[in-house]
Amino acid sequence: MGKKKIVITGAPGTGKTSIVNGLEGMGYHCFHEIIRDMTSKAKEEGQTEHYISNPLVFVDDALQFNKDLLEGRTSHYRESLKIDVPISFFDRGIPDVLAYMDFFGQEYDDFFTSHCNDHRYDSIFIVPPWKEIYVSDNERMETFEEAESIHNSLMKVYTEFGYNPIEVPKDEVPNRIDFILETLKKL
Repeated sequence: MGKKKIVITGAPGTGKTSIVNGLEGMGYHCFHEIIRDMTSKAKEEGQTEHYISNPLVFVDDALQFNKDLLEGRTSHYRESLKIDVPISFFDRGIPDVLAYMDFFGQEYDDFFTSHCNDHRYDSIFIVPPWKEIYVSDNERMETFEEAESIHNSLMKVYTEFGYNPIEVPKDEVPNRIDFILETLKKL
């Protein structure tokens, strides 16, 4: 049996990172989201005085920013193949890059789609938008309505790449983790 590669994805503010941190606290190997660091760096280097939901406005080359993000997530994927653990969890997967590009109306070519086709995950868990827990911050710039649109974009892209995303119920973090682990036992 091969190593399982499990994505936890969802729009901003859905609690996915809390789930990944909880799984890591239980001893599972987890690859953390890299976009927050990239967005913070881009904001520091950019000139803006406005609250803007698209972090790509802070960079000189939006396509290169997305390529760097894609390469970072692909690097996590490749690293997961080398480590000796039965399951690796990913805070977002490679197709998330394309979902966000769709959301922001950016075009992409075979460079992006081939990464998604060539690096397959075993299961995708998607955490739905949940207004009661949604909070924006310096790196999470989207409104709740934009988060709902991003959720739809994520569902569309993962489905287009042949995945059947499993929706994680709105519940407390330990119960969400239990749901994911119990579901994986059945797959």
